[in-house]
Amino acid sequence: MTSTPEGPRFDGLSAVFINATLKRSPEPSHTDGLVNASADLMRSRGVQVDVIRAVDHDIASGVYPDMTEHGWATDEWPQLSERIMAADILVLAGPIWLGDNSSEMKKVIERLYSNSGELNAAGQYAYYGKVGGALFTGNEDGIKHCAMNVLYSMQHVGYLIPPQADAGWIGEAGPGPSYLDEGSGGPQNDFTNRNTTFMTYNLMHAAAMLKAAGGMPTYGNVRTAWDDGTHFGFANPEYR
Repeated sequence: MTSTPEGPRFDGLSAVFINATLKRSPEPSHTDGLVNASADLMRSRGVQVDVIRAVDHDIASGVYPDMTEHGWATDEWPQLSERIMAADILVLAGPIWLGDNSSEMKKVIERLYSNSGELNAAGQYAYYGKVGGALFTGNEDGIKHCAMNVLYSMQHVGYLIPPQADAGWIGEAGPGPSYLDEGSGGPQNDFTNRNTTFMTYNLMHAAAMLKAAGGMPTYGNVRTAWDDGTHFGFANPEYR
């Protein structure tokens, strides 16, 4: 990270946004509007940004890294996971349906989980050293519920979750305008814009700190060492 009179830059960092909308391209996605707000801010600070709309890809259902090895004829997840693994930051974004995450979001999380047993070069779980955040749009309640599910899932597989790592926008309860609809007030909403900005900078700050430190410290969390008998001071209950 370097500083300029206009604020810090984060050249050398990379981010992937996965939009879990149910709409295939080129149909407009309201979630894309909020994704772009965060992604454009990252780009302005030197971050390389990759955006994936999950529903545009042939992602098989399942909890294995490559579902063609488990009966599926095709599966694009192995190629997508390479893009995700190469990024320092992952933001999962999606709509709110029935107060919950979309089916595409659930599928993406299941497939992230499928890679969570892989190891990085230090012998830690593969997502160690990366940071995660979440964005949501809708015209009904559910931002905090959706964020709890997504951010818990991300930290469980190994992502570091910085402070205030979620943001969202919802209109009035019940049928009403969505984020990008004319007159919705979504793109101008100060609360949403503030939270999106704070989330975006916290993701970049955390990713920069991790990168400068060479990732998460390895003492106490190296799977290969544990399997070899190094238990980092944990007392074996059999000998108590």
